[in-house]
Amino acid sequence: MYIAMNRFRIALGKEEAFIDIWKNRDTFLSEVPGFKSFNLLQGPTSEECTLFASHSIWESEEAFINWTKSEAFRKAHANAKPAKDIYLGPPQFEGFNQVL
Repeated sequence: MYIAMNRFRIALGKEEAFIDIWKNRDTFLSEVPGFKSFNLLQGPTSEECTLFASHSIWESEEAFINWTKSEAFRKAHANAKPAKDIYLGPPQFEGFNQVL
């Protein structure tokens, strides 16, 4: 199993706009071999931002990498418009392989 996460720092007051971006986005993940599940997670809010993480589970790291090179990945990201007033910097990727 492989878990792929992107951590986002979202401007205060823009949390619902960020969630709406994900609600209204076609991910095309269901057509990708090795994809298991996806969740968008909301974390703590500080004086600076609210943390979110996109969390996807894959059969393997290879399946995830293959997705990043796929037509489904290109379609999912084709209309991604980074709203500059929502994001406080680029997302931080974290990938984890299951060991137990």
